[in-house]
Amino acid sequence: MNLTIIGTGFVGVVSSGVFASFGNIVYGLDIDQKKVDMLTRAEIPFYEPGLEQLVKEGVAKKTLTFTTDYTKAIPSSDVIMIAVGTPSAMDGQADLTYVFAAAKSLAPHLKDGAIVAVKSTVPPGTCDKVAQVIRDNGGTKPFHVVSLPEFLKEGSAVEDTLHPDRIIIGATDAMVIEKLKELHKPLGAPVVVMKPESAQMCKYTSNAYLATRITFINQIANLCEANGANIQEVIAGIGLDKRIGKHYWYPGLGYGGSCFPKDVKELAAYAKAIGQENNLMVTVSTLNEERMVSLLSTFEQQVGGWKGKTVAVLGLSFKPNTNDMREAPSTKAVPALLAAGAVVHSYDPMTNEEAARYFGSQKLSNFSNYHMATSVDEALKGAHVALVLVEWPQLITLEPSHIKELMVPNAIFIDCRDQYDRAEIEKVGLKYIGIGL
Repeated sequence: MNLTIIGTGFVGVVSSGVFASFGNIVYGLDIDQKKVDMLTRAEIPFYEPGLEQLVKEGVAKKTLTFTTDYTKAIPSSDVIMIAVGTPSAMDGQADLTYVFAAAKSLAPHLKDGAIVAVKSTVPPGTCDKVAQVIRDNGGTKPFHVVSLPEFLKEGSAVEDTLHPDRIIIGATDAMVIEKLKELHKPLGAPVVVMKPESAQMCKYTSNAYLATRITFINQIANLCEANGANIQEVIAGIGLDKRIGKHYWYPGLGYGGSCFPKDVKELAAYAKAIGQENNLMVTVSTLNEERMVSLLSTFEQQVGGWKGKTVAVLGLSFKPNTNDMREAPSTKAVPALLAAGAVVHSYDPMTNEEAARYFGSQKLSNFSNYHMATSVDEALKGAHVALVLVEWPQLITLEPSHIKELMVPNAIFIDCRDQYDRAEIEKVGLKYIGIGL
């Protein structure tokens, strides 16, 4: 098929590369000429394993073209996917400005029977609004608007797209459904067809549930710390219950990234807007926002205050295998540590460049006390405290004896991901602090 994917962010580029690899003719469309030029050279503006090679192959085979020209990309396309950003508005709900802008721009160029698939995360009812924007801006030929939500995880997005758990199609027209099934057939995944409103709610619900699991286990971890239980032992015990499962229990600093915080807040705002002030999503969002502040305060007491101490902050991205710092623990920890008088040495295997831009633009107090190390050894050397924020393989496989050699005597090792063995860390003479242990 001929496809156009509007938006060359995380979802748009991954989707473009994968669909082009199946032999479709794909246009990646964006209004940012600089980004389009980069992608045409197969230069990916963010880190995602396997994506650069996928884009490079598509561009070389001419199955994938990046452009800013709607008149070039839209008229021949059977399916146009809108994959633009939907940032939160002032009231907390999704801002659909970019979705409607894309709909307005594509409207006069649609071919007869074209399918406009909204891939962006949007609230139920958005498809009808998009259809109206198209009709109001020159969309005179018959067209269809459907929901086609994505369920990608940063750090494994290519693999997730090639081997999805399911394909959700939010549509009611039989011909459209069959065409979208055909498009996704190479993926070999179960296809679930539902109303567009259900598909849009499905995306929010998936992210909100996973965020709730993280918040739930963090609350249990708090109780474990108060009563002497071990959260990892608790997880092992409950995980054998088939109704619960042992997957996706991540006690730590809370959830971050570009999706969970935003989607939960938007659901919370939506609940409030319809009079459900006590909706669970409101509580989940609040607990997650408060967790980092609470933990840093607890750690400060456990280390005897941050002032005058050198702290090695290990891991700056919000999770491994990405350079995305949106809502990352480091964005709260580093400013708080500096404000409290600490000297901060940070290291991340992939995010140093983004961190330099981010922290350099924040006008942080005591910023002269911030140093970005080029290796984990450099970050740890002479540190009083190590703060492991992200479970990058390079950061969770260090030999305890090596860590001990680099840090000052009587140093403290704070493992926010519970990746190290307490006994092994304490055996070499370091004080160990974990989560829920």
